[in-house]
Amino acid sequence: MRILFISDLHLYSGRPDLTRALLHFLATTAKDCDQLYILGDLFEAWIGDDYIPDDLQPVIDALKTLTDSGCQIFFQHGNRDFLIGERFAQLTGAQLLQDAVVIPLASGPTLLMHGDQLCTDDHEYQALRQQLRDPQWQQAVLAKPVEERLALAKQLRMASKSHTANKSTEIMDVNSQAVEQAMADNDCQLLIHGHTHRPAVHRLSDGKQRIVLGDWDKSGWYLDASEQGEQLIEFSIQASQ
Repeated sequence: MRILFISDLHLYSGRPDLTRALLHFLATTAKDCDQLYILGDLFEAWIGDDYIPDDLQPVIDALKTLTDSGCQIFFQHGNRDFLIGERFAQLTGAQLLQDAVVIPLASGPTLLMHGDQLCTDDHEYQALRQQLRDPQWQQAVLAKPVEERLALAKQLRMASKSHTANKSTEIMDVNSQAVEQAMADNDCQLLIHGHTHRPAVHRLSDGKQRIVLGDWDKSGWYLDASEQGEQLIEFSIQASQ
């Protein structure tokens, strides 16, 4: 079995090269895989399943083509696309995941997360995250007209940029104790997550590992997992157009 993992593509109209790169990835690299896990922030913003920008419709179609071919696609919410819901799942054939799930891989039981919940030193962000993930708040937002939701998404993106500009990189990275606790609570040997945009393979104590998926910008990143193990792979966005 071959399983692929991606996260943090942040697709939006201003970066058509990223959309083209994903479509190429789905039609080539992911074509023969058994499962594809998208661990959040596939989109820069998602204001609800009832509004799909024209330039992102090909992504929906390509995901559906992949699931129709027999590949299972799993989606975990990120901090940008937390409003993805059941209609998205129906349109793409993807299965929505909880914030933390455990799957078996060659390295042992593996915990999957977007990763933002591990950044516990950033108290301001954790308070915002709690609000954004509140079902009642989400329902209230989804009840607003599209124009209001687009304005809110723009406001949240600007606030996020301001927030990250004024915080140290250490505060915005994962907390090591939170990582250890999450892995212990789930009895896992391996943790895979995104969010921090710091792709790396970290060797932890007792033979455990933490693999951080990279964001897509000048390079794209994916994790290729098979019976032989896991390999974090970087590729050129420009070369995959």
